[in-house]
Amino acid sequence: MNLIERRKRLLGRHVTTFYDDPFAPVRGEGVWLFDADGRRYLDCYNNVPHVGHCHPRVVDAIARQAATLNVHTRYVHDGVVEYGERLTAKFGHGLASLIMVNSGSEANDVALRMAQAVTGKTGIIGTDNTYHGNTAAVSQLNATKVPVGGYGDHVRQVPAPDNLHPVGGSRAEQAEAFCAGIETAIAELEASGHGVGALIICPYFANEGFPTLERGFLDRAIAAVRKAGGLIISDEVQPGFGRLGSHWWGHERLDFAPDIVTLGKPMANGHPVAAVVTRPEVLEAFQDVFKYFNTFGGNPVSAAAAMATLEVIEDEKLVKNARDVGAYALEQLQGLSGKYDVIADVRGAGLFFGVELMQGDEPASDLALRMVNEMRQRGVLLSTVGRFDNALKIRPPCVFSRQNTDLLVSVMDDAFAAVLK
Repeated sequence: MNLIERRKRLLGRHVTTFYDDPFAPVRGEGVWLFDADGRRYLDCYNNVPHVGHCHPRVVDAIARQAATLNVHTRYVHDGVVEYGERLTAKFGHGLASLIMVNSGSEANDVALRMAQAVTGKTGIIGTDNTYHGNTAAVSQLNATKVPVGGYGDHVRQVPAPDNLHPVGGSRAEQAEAFCAGIETAIAELEASGHGVGALIICPYFANEGFPTLERGFLDRAIAAVRKAGGLIISDEVQPGFGRLGSHWWGHERLDFAPDIVTLGKPMANGHPVAAVVTRPEVLEAFQDVFKYFNTFGGNPVSAAAAMATLEVIEDEKLVKNARDVGAYALEQLQGLSGKYDVIADVRGAGLFFGVELMQGDEPASDLALRMVNEMRQRGVLLSTVGRFDNALKIRPPCVFSRQNTDLLVSVMDDAFAAVLK
């Protein structure tokens, strides 16, 4: 029995493998992954190794701390305090307290409970094409699979913004139409007795296909939620830590003030670390209502990994790199749009961008999947995203360079030529 069959037998046949020919890397370095034959692949997808695969400073920090001490957080250790102070200094809006956890799913689960504790209300609003994790609570928000028994009566999903199919029929009307969806959800939750506990949103609308939105896009929707007594949760698991180039956090880019921010994937460059950042009074209310303890959240090794990652982002100026290389990448990819009619839109921010494909008036979902597999065979790894999975999703480590971009665009050009012939 080969590795793939053993994997299916052990983990289940539906476990994701991304490609028709599953990829099995054995080593990583910077923006590269290597297979057992030594062939290297340009990683244009993984945002977990935010500062590059196996960054030596992060590896060294983990090894040194693991060789010294690792305990749970009921013992006092300066590592988590020092890291938390450095991290929260990156936030405004009074977001000066945090809880350390192990994954974005846990972070969002805790954030929802914080909103319940503060408001006394259970209603949650998200979009109709989102993902916020896999705990029982946050799986109620996921658009791809309906929970057993259907969505809870306390959950409302509003139409997500979109570039090619904007809510309200036009890009100019989209913010107002999105707000109207929020207001409808608020009215329904209040009529049902749940009330509005929180609006949870990715400020980049990453899983929705990262539409191009102006600063202030959410202002009216947020005002409506706050008027109803709800809190605003900004899920920064994908856009956070400078990936968007212009700011450290996605909510800064859209110019709104969240009550709670959730962090995860890239926080410690692959070590399982996540956090919930909020105002002190929100944390206090949560701790008054819920007895919460996390064995591994904020342990010394995790704190060391996260601190090293934060320092690398600062020292290597990776936010600026994301801005500069991302702008160059968009320019180069836009050059392909005149060559291939199937490219309907090229968009993004920093090192989080993509190419949406259409065939006539129909989303080119099958073509996008063929492109992903063709590029994998040619040594470039990416994926798809969006309501119809018809957009190529490009989200590389933040050490990505112009040279890497040139390779990406060259391979994409060749892949389009191959799949369209």
